[in-house]
Amino acid sequence: QVQLVESGGGLVQPGGSLRLSCAASGSIFGFDAMGWYRQVSGKQRELVATITIGENTNYADSVKGRFTISRDNAKNTVYLQMNSLKFEDTAVYYCHAKLGILEYWGQGTQVTVSS
Repeated sequence: QVQLVESGGGLVQPGGSLRLSCAASGSIFGFDAMGWYRQVSGKQRELVATITIGENTNYADSVKGRFTISRDNAKNTVYLQMNSLKFEDTAVYYCHAKLGILEYWGQGTQVTVSS
């Protein structure tokens, strides 16, 4: 059973930065793709960024140029570096992993952007 554990969320002022981490219980090398999604209460969960096993990345338009996703296979960890944070980035951020038809989710970490 794969477990994904997020960390790094918190409260930050607009324009600030945070780095989220997603640690997997096993090797992430076999995952087809890993990524980050976010959800605001009452709204659908939305894609933020993904990275494939070949390290191809994809970003939501709203975060392009501000967020960077990366993976460290040796540490079984995926990161999301978030810069120039805006009020509208406030959400619960979830780590996601895909292995064939199987999908795994972390428990989520809250990111709040507020002055």
